[in-house]
Amino acid sequence: MDWAGWALFGLVATVVLTAALITAQLAGLTRLDFPLVLGTFVTEDPDRARVVGFFIHLCAGQGFALGYAATFALLHRATWWIGALLGTVHVGIALTVLLPLLPGVHPRMASQRAGPASTAVLEPPGLFGVNYGIQTPAVVAVVHVFYGVVLGLLLRAH
Repeated sequence: MDWAGWALFGLVATVVLTAALITAQLAGLTRLDFPLVLGTFVTEDPDRARVVGFFIHLCAGQGFALGYAATFALLHRATWWIGALLGTVHVGIALTVLLPLLPGVHPRMASQRAGPASTAVLEPPGLFGVNYGIQTPAVVAVVHVFYGVVLGLLLRAH
């Protein structure tokens, strides 16, 4: 297993993915602000939450990069297309399982069934994250597949 490659390239791929998600949100392609969603697990203040959430996302990205690197090591090869395939599996699980489960564990996110008495400050993402915009699934899919491609290319070259 390429530990140095995982540490460096996992960070690079995660920064690229996070920057792409933030850029897509700022460009109006999605309302999903994942650093805000993650950071509000820790703090109510939206500005602090975005900073904290960015670092939480970097840590999570390193964890996922470890899984990608381990898979490449098990296969004895790292390629862009294997990375893209892993990114597709990754985003499939994220959009169909993880995002819909968030309201059940997030202290500041409403559920699909929350009524007017709810004090939650975040809207639930819903299946595929479509509550954050119809383009959200496509944006999230593209950036996660690109994450896998970047890891496959960088770990192959290393």
